[in-house]
Amino acid sequence: MPSESAAIELRSINRLLVDEDGSPARYWIPAYQRGYRWDRLQVTQLLDDIWDFIQASEEKRRTSFYCLQPLVVRKLEDGGYEVVDGQQRLTTIFILLSHRNEILTLLGKQRFSIDYETRDRAFLDEIDLDRSNENVDFYHICQAWLAIEEWLAGRDRMHALKLLQHLLNDDEAGRNVKVIWYELAPNDDPVAAFTRLNIGKIPLTEAELVRALFLRRAAQDDATGNLSLRIAYEWDQIEKRLQDNSVWYFLQNADLDDANRIGLVFRLAARMEGHALNGEDYAVFSHFSDLLSAELSAEIEWRKVKDIFMALEEWYEDRYLFHVLGFVLNQTGGGLSTITELLADSQAFSKHDFSQGLRNRVYRMVLGSDLSAASPDELEEEITNLCRTVDYANAPKVRSLLLLFNLATLLEDPRSNIRFQFDSFKRESWDIEHIRSVSDERPSRPREQDEWLRHCLMFLRTAKEEDEQALAESIEAYLDPDSEPGSRASFEEIDGKILSFFNEAMDGPDHDLANLTLLDSRTNRGYRNAVFAVKRSVLLENDRSGIFVPLCTRNVFLKCYSRTVGNVMFWTDQDGQDYLDAISRTLTRFFLGQAGASR
Repeated sequence: MPSESAAIELRSINRLLVDEDGSPARYWIPAYQRGYRWDRLQVTQLLDDIWDFIQASEEKRRTSFYCLQPLVVRKLEDGGYEVVDGQQRLTTIFILLSHRNEILTLLGKQRFSIDYETRDRAFLDEIDLDRSNENVDFYHICQAWLAIEEWLAGRDRMHALKLLQHLLNDDEAGRNVKVIWYELAPNDDPVAAFTRLNIGKIPLTEAELVRALFLRRAAQDDATGNLSLRIAYEWDQIEKRLQDNSVWYFLQNADLDDANRIGLVFRLAARMEGHALNGEDYAVFSHFSDLLSAELSAEIEWRKVKDIFMALEEWYEDRYLFHVLGFVLNQTGGGLSTITELLADSQAFSKHDFSQGLRNRVYRMVLGSDLSAASPDELEEEITNLCRTVDYANAPKVRSLLLLFNLATLLEDPRSNIRFQFDSFKRESWDIEHIRSVSDERPSRPREQDEWLRHCLMFLRTAKEEDEQALAESIEAYLDPDSEPGSRASFEEIDGKILSFFNEAMDGPDHDLANLTLLDSRTNRGYRNAVFAVKRSVLLENDRSGIFVPLCTRNVFLKCYSRTVGNVMFWTDQDGQDYLDAISRTLTRFFLGQAGASR
């Protein structure tokens, strides 16, 4: 957690050269840090990145800068800086400046200095390639020198001049290279900070850097400290809320590998202010650094951030918005542009109009046409035709229809308080699964055939009818390794008996929506292409054990959609037709606004 009294800002490389008095800046590397360890590839990548930035900024003819990762320092009593984190980048820049010292002089600049508590600084001041094998520090410093030399070898002197001109541009608003300067308070423990930053390679996240910006500005705006305490408290409450997976996975399809999920809110805040971000490193930090460096109060800017979070939380708490927005965000991946657009709509329209607009959006996503242009009869016909024609070959469309069917079903009765578990749905891998076994996808390999028969046998062993027991005995004989091959039936014969017994040896719509449902891949792999009865047994056991099963998948295997329930062990063509009708009716009612919508 960054200190509330830490200083933080964007600082150009040019400003790293001198201290507050205009003298060459002095940086000190303490003993607790390892030496310089960058290899040639890392040095080359840094040069390539800076050069790509130079080219892109010239082509776009815009003012911009390239941002390196944070340089964490602590001011020393003698005016120098103890480097807590960022030594590798700082040393690489020093080696680059040393390599082209004549250009540095031409530009009227001079190098900063780097000193070490336990190492020889003289070598870095005068790099001698002949001494590269004396120790590991010298070796890596020489490798960096050679990488720079090789990178420049294919370019003329003007390339080197342009590189250093951009690197050392002293126009703070111009095209240059900057670091995030993070200066610890004098009473901060640098060893503890170093441990925090380097054990397990956990860097300062962009959200932590933004937090420091807000707290620093709040301390300037309110000398009592009350504003800083309130922002810190509310920050922790937002972060805690977003750590709830049911909230996070409602908004996002995956974790963003961000230790602070609150970073999503700040990315949205920057987008709402018109900052495109465009994948730039530390673009969000740069946005808030500009805002809070101007005459804008921390309280006003923080209120904007908090308002965005409160809107997201309102979406989560509202049962209708939770399910409909959950579908939209799942289909679009929870991208910043989508959420930003939705936030703008929620601010511009009443809740009723916003809800209606969401149905229109979902209709376009599923049907590809405008909901308002369709009469109720046309709408019903479109949905019915889609349900009848879509099949397994278009798995993404089937998956979206089945997900929407589940969500619309949950919204059918306003008395229900059951919510779809987006966290379970998104954190697990979900398949489009056939309800009854597929006749043209019989297991072909001996191992797969044995596995399939064992699943059937597990179910048949619990049966009490004579024909079921006889079928179980045939499977046992087939699986018995000691039985004579000629004395047992072939797999094809037993497979045919099983399909016939379970009423699945028919020419039904194997790959149509009438025979498809959602199921997690782990369960699916456990009984791939098993008969309906076996799947039903396994799935209901999962449901009894508290494993998440989508409501409509559960209803399928309980045959809740069948108008006439015959043998619950079989899934007939009529069951499939009744299921298809239920999907069509439920989606039609949803799009007509007849179920669960906020009014």
